[in-house]
Amino acid sequence: MTAADLQALLPLLILAATSLFILLGAAFLPGHRTAYLITIVGMLVALASIRAAVAQAPHLVGEMLVIDAFALFYIGLLLLAASVVTTFAYDYLKKIHLKAEEFYALLTLATLGGCVLAASNHFATMFLGIELLSVPLYVLIAYVFRKNDSLEAALKYLILAATASAFLLFGMALIYAELGTMHFDGLRDNLQAGIGERRGLLLAGIALMITGFGFKLAVAPFHMWTPDIYQGAPAPVTAFIATISKGAMVALLLRFFGAIPSDQSGAVFTAISCIAVASMTIGNLLALRQTNVKRIMAYSSIAHLGYVLVAFLSGGPQAIESATFYIVSYSIATLSVFGLLAALSNADGEPETLAPFKGLFWRNRSAAVFLSLAIFSLIGIPLTSGFWAKLFIFIAGIQSGLWVLVILLALNSAIGLYYYLRILFVLYSPTDELSELSSTTSPLNRSSFVILAALTLLSLTIGIHPAPLLELVKMLVTTL
Repeated sequence: MTAADLQALLPLLILAATSLFILLGAAFLPGHRTAYLITIVGMLVALASIRAAVAQAPHLVGEMLVIDAFALFYIGLLLLAASVVTTFAYDYLKKIHLKAEEFYALLTLATLGGCVLAASNHFATMFLGIELLSVPLYVLIAYVFRKNDSLEAALKYLILAATASAFLLFGMALIYAELGTMHFDGLRDNLQAGIGERRGLLLAGIALMITGFGFKLAVAPFHMWTPDIYQGAPAPVTAFIATISKGAMVALLLRFFGAIPSDQSGAVFTAISCIAVASMTIGNLLALRQTNVKRIMAYSSIAHLGYVLVAFLSGGPQAIESATFYIVSYSIATLSVFGLLAALSNADGEPETLAPFKGLFWRNRSAAVFLSLAIFSLIGIPLTSGFWAKLFIFIAGIQSGLWVLVILLALNSAIGLYYYLRILFVLYSPTDELSELSSTTSPLNRSSFVILAALTLLSLTIGIHPAPLLELVKMLVTTL
């Protein structure tokens, strides 16, 4: 490995070293605060090191990892989101009185797995990244082992992740048998040259890969236990799954299927279109019946990933731009929602149902305002980042002639208004009763308030002036 390779891989190497330092700190300087400081400093240093990696971009490392503007953008996004989750987790873990060092080590390793996915250019590194992302989550989901639903959620995630890995491995094997290559670039070159005589074998492999991606993204009809996992996992872990895990898989999806020539009459396009329609429709319709905030967000995430698939299907540069912009906006809003749940938690649990939020504005105005603006962004209200995110997907779909998908996206967005507005109605409802969870009446602690305020300000800034982020996203097209 050359010096250029090491410089290009610097963010990943720092993350790996951070996880080792956390374990060493747990052995020689045990303590929750020490583990948190090592984690947050390591992530921020890794984020700063992206500047050094940019000097080498685009750079191919061992033909398995490609460090380009696209990879570095997503690595930066994942590191920022992980830093936010880490801060929320610090206050959350103090409340539930559990040993925390292992939590931060697992969180760092899972983040490393997501960063590997963003830079993968080979089936081997793709599978390594997926497993490095998934395995720590088995433990993180069950970290509050005193809760039966946490253990149940971890078991269900284990089954889903194992199923996804099986589909992916079998799909990789069939594609390799057909094309004789495991490189994404080789896949593109072979497909552009002609699929060959055994078309069925390649399509079967791609179908299995789509199924594996479907399980990992938790899109319909592969969503199954996703709401149970969201509900059972600790709030910071749910935030990680909803943002970092999904963001890494979207980056992989764009890079992997970006190697396949777009063809609106092809089987791959038809299959992903059906998944997009099912995800938007099922996600929004099932969310209508929920009274648990985490389950509402789970079904909402299924719908939002369906919107991202519409952007992906538009093909060309606009697919990367609109999908990436949407992931950024969705991550900001989702981190705000789950961060607020974590901040309002106490040793007795989390305010999951709508009941504790009734009249929240009159008891905890800052929390109500943060939650309201996050929901506004998820709806797509103007002056929030979510407005531009949905608008760009509409534009991309219209430019590509995806009229059916665009119309269904508009109809499903209207359906989504109901359950989002129901949360807002509860927040501002007058009530004379005390909240079911006393923590909802307490002011937010300083660190949570600062992070939530920063996320809200970022959403509003992008909503008012989206040009800087859009220009940054457009730069990714030149390297992908």
